[in-house]
Amino acid sequence: MTQTTDKLSTHVSVKEAEMAEVLAKIVRDKYQWVEARKQTQPLDEFKATLTATDRSFYDALSGEQTVFITECKKASPSKGLIRDEFDLDYIASVYNNHANAISVLTDEKYFQGDFEFLPKVRSIAKQPILCKDFMVDTYQVYLARHYSADAILLMLSVLDDEEYKALAEVAHSLDMGVLTEVSNEEELHRAVALKAKVIGINNRNLRDLSTDLNRTKELAPLIRELAPNAIVISESGIYTHQQVRDLSTFADGFLIGSSLMAEKNLELAVRKVTLGENKVCGLTHPDDAAKAYQAGAVFGGLIFVEASKRHVDIEAARLTMSGAPLNYVCVFQNHSVTDVAKTVSELGLFAVQLHGDETQAFVDELKQSLPESVEIWKAYGVASGAKSALPELLESNVTRHLLDTKVGSQTGGTGQAFDWSLINNQSAIMLAGGLNPENANQAAKLGCLGLDLNSGVESAPGKKDADKLQRAFAAIRNY
Repeated sequence: MTQTTDKLSTHVSVKEAEMAEVLAKIVRDKYQWVEARKQTQPLDEFKATLTATDRSFYDALSGEQTVFITECKKASPSKGLIRDEFDLDYIASVYNNHANAISVLTDEKYFQGDFEFLPKVRSIAKQPILCKDFMVDTYQVYLARHYSADAILLMLSVLDDEEYKALAEVAHSLDMGVLTEVSNEEELHRAVALKAKVIGINNRNLRDLSTDLNRTKELAPLIRELAPNAIVISESGIYTHQQVRDLSTFADGFLIGSSLMAEKNLELAVRKVTLGENKVCGLTHPDDAAKAYQAGAVFGGLIFVEASKRHVDIEAARLTMSGAPLNYVCVFQNHSVTDVAKTVSELGLFAVQLHGDETQAFVDELKQSLPESVEIWKAYGVASGAKSALPELLESNVTRHLLDTKVGSQTGGTGQAFDWSLINNQSAIMLAGGLNPENANQAAKLGCLGLDLNSGVESAPGKKDADKLQRAFAAIRNY
């Protein structure tokens, strides 16, 4: 299908009445880009060399678990420059450990993409590579495959049915997958009629570029009803694991780009959104820190409480921290502000966790003594047999509240769980107490910020067990 200049003008003029001005301009520019690219890289120069892909996009997104399409995106019209240091080697190597498929932006003018990005990412990652662009001409599909893409994005907000069929036919002739994007109910019905195998629900309003995650909740049930075998992907506006958990009952998977690309530490950012912000506490040795990191932890806990079986001093903590690039949290119990601040200064910690009788006044004073970037977490003991309300949480200068099991006078390290039904404000809660590979999946379903694992993933006090850690995080990921 080749668009002539005359058809281009007429076609886009009709569409401009229906699309946001920004999108209409992008599409108009795309037609012009295609015509120019055909002159510099004619189809007949490479079409005969094309072979079918050996990476199935559809197979990669099938299965019982929630799937993730992670995205390589340098910039966007709505956010401008997102990732200044756009190191594709680093990005692809991180995504290779977590994604089911990888999306690569190839639009040059608005997303600072490039078709050359496709083979670079594919050479590093094992997943199918999705060419994400504004596809308006079959030439682009051939071009995407020439640059080794395994799948393409087709937007029903941009294409009419005949155009879609033509582009999808070329893709399927090369065994490429198609992610069919819809943004409203009318496009959804078209996608179903077109027998789309993977339907992406764009949560972004194409008129004002705002996002509304309720769009997935509104449209996904209709897809389930009309096309029960279609794979449903939620796109745009996904920033947290709690959002993923909330939407995972509606969608089979997620396409996530901007929120990941904005984070300097991409590895931890992907872990946070796919697994949650989980911590392995009671680390005493660099090997154990490495085991926790390899399993999927974001945070590593170092206990500075002398009565603990997992107590470490400054030197032991420093040595342990050398084992893996976790965000480290030191646990204190009724220490002085001076002692806590000194430890933070010496170790360069991400956060301090207060596990004693610290008051709001103490927290406020401590906050003034710490670098602004250092978080304060407060732990609260919940009696293992408690049936009533949880302890009252401090109100200010506490980034996270951690609920742990209290047995007698001991809070933490008991190996016992409290009644999780008491939790009513999961959005700011880290859950601890009796967590292990057998109950980690159930605990993760509660929707807390993250889980805090300790004795349940040990072979002995202070000795983390690699197998238990792997099984616990596999259970967390099983949704």
